[in-house]
Amino acid sequence: MTRQEPVTAGIESGRDHARQVRKVAFSGLLGTVIEYYDFLLYSTMAALVFGTLYFPASNPATSTIAAFGTLAAGYVARPLGGLLFGHFGDRLGRKSALVTSMLLMGVASVLIGVLPTYETLGLTAPLLLVLLRVVQGIAVGGEYGGAALMVIEHADPRRRGAWVGIMQMGSPLGSLLSNGAVALVTLLPKEQFLAWGWRIPFLASAVLLIIGLYVRLSVVESPLFREAVAAGEARKREPVPLVRVLRKPRAVLLACAAGIGPFALTALIGSHSVAYASGLGYELPDIMRAHLLISLTGLVGIPLFSALSDRIGRRRVLMLGAIGAVVFAFPMYALVGTGSVLAMTAALMTAQVFQNLMYAPLAPMLSEMFGTRVRYTGVSLGYQMASLLGAGFTPMVAAALVAGTGGSSLPLSWIIVLAVGISITAVLLIAETSGRDLRDEPAG
Repeated sequence: MTRQEPVTAGIESGRDHARQVRKVAFSGLLGTVIEYYDFLLYSTMAALVFGTLYFPASNPATSTIAAFGTLAAGYVARPLGGLLFGHFGDRLGRKSALVTSMLLMGVASVLIGVLPTYETLGLTAPLLLVLLRVVQGIAVGGEYGGAALMVIEHADPRRRGAWVGIMQMGSPLGSLLSNGAVALVTLLPKEQFLAWGWRIPFLASAVLLIIGLYVRLSVVESPLFREAVAAGEARKREPVPLVRVLRKPRAVLLACAAGIGPFALTALIGSHSVAYASGLGYELPDIMRAHLLISLTGLVGIPLFSALSDRIGRRRVLMLGAIGAVVFAFPMYALVGTGSVLAMTAALMTAQVFQNLMYAPLAPMLSEMFGTRVRYTGVSLGYQMASLLGAGFTPMVAAALVAGTGGSSLPLSWIIVLAVGISITAVLLIAETSGRDLRDEPAG
């Protein structure tokens, strides 16, 4: 019997670990759902109502561009959130940073849902809207890197992509919930939608927040971080994680560049396409139904392609999406410009597949590019800088280019080619990371 006890203990330990990995992946999924539901909900409302309610102007295009400017403010804040939460996540632990980021996002979204408009508060209203958007950006900046790390640092090295793919399903799920909520409230008469209907999806985020916090508080800290603490590595006062990352900036620069392409696609397929398709004469319910199908595409594609990167490598999967995106950049807008709802939907869904191929391997690849003591900071900074450069100003720039060229889609296609070209260059310079031992300090 005594010989069997260690075996039994090992089995139980293995079962406990597997159970904990599932719980961590589910927690990461919920956290990502909440963050992207709230963040993307704002993006859609910026295209639909914020220009009218918070930035009134005689020219509707000017109002839309101003509203997209507040959208950019959230993206500007994301690297700040990545640095802030990355520092404390590398110093104090992943779990506490993630709980805080989730709480910040939920509170900011509920406050947007009750924020008076320009008609009531005057200039104070858009200023408060921008402030709350910045808080959202800080929260998202801390969420993604930490959620990805918690999953990756718990998972079997051979299945990191598969497990983190579950967490990354939160992005399309959040988008699906966001688009679904918007689709429902846009069924209201326009007067009621503008008066109070748009607020309902923001207020509903409180329910998601309560569920997410309950699950997140039940997970254990990353085992790799606990090992670093036990070795005394995570308690070092000097240098701080950011300084360590910037001493060898190649990794974070390449991480940022690799993410610019998929983020630019996200901005164009997501928030900007709502305003662009509306300008072409498509009905809003048709646009929102197309976006629901786009979200469903991501719900299948992201976990599939993330798991595929475990088998054939992160770089190959990303390159497949990049090449497809460049080839499809001009046909996509030609199809949208036909006026056919079916053609528009098919074009955006196809583009979403290429975006998923680029985006899915990003989290495991970035996580494998940094050591444990700086991983939260490095991943968050690279990822969030990519989001800022790739998506932060893209809807605003795209709207301005369309307005300035009389509605031409050519500048939009060239944005895709340029952004994806940057990602292709970066991926060619990054060595394959799949299966790397996360306890090792990466070179360079």
